Amino acid sequence: MNQIKVISENRRARHDYFIEDTMEVGIVLQGTEVKSLRLGKVNLRDSFARVENGEIFLYGMHISPYEQGNRYNHDPIRPRKLLLHKREIRRLIGKTKEDGYTLVPTRLYFARGKCKVELALAKGKKLYDKRDAAAKRDATRRAQQALGQER
Repeated sequence: MNQIKVISENRRARHDYFIEDTMEVGIVLQGTEVKSLRLGKVNLRDSFARVENGEIFLYGMHISPYEQGNRYNHDPIRPRKLLLHKREIRRLIGKTKEDGYTLVPTRLYFARGKCKVELALAKGKKLYDKRDAAAKRDATRRAQQALGQER
């Protein structure tokens, strides 16, 4: 029984990027950050990951300070280290360097009592790609409505 409790989801990432591959990675957090996450006080909207010195760091993820944390609170937008195996990091380094891919977090959740990040290898969409996706979505919605009215 694999219980997953989703804390936050980055829906904007699917709108702005073509998602090629996803992986579950761990994240290094401080004590009061975990308490804020359990309350759901996190924003993934403008976050991204970058490889630095053979390690991967997550930037731009905002975790609100814990209200009862007083002096033990943390910086809300500090870079946070992601935990991956060396071979996974090497593969991601190769992909991000050569193909113009970027690393974007798509979900933040608790799995088996530990906080995990779903990290996506993504390629940016152009404006016309976004328009095509919106047109397809509208066409399928109209088709579904037409089928619903015929019955």
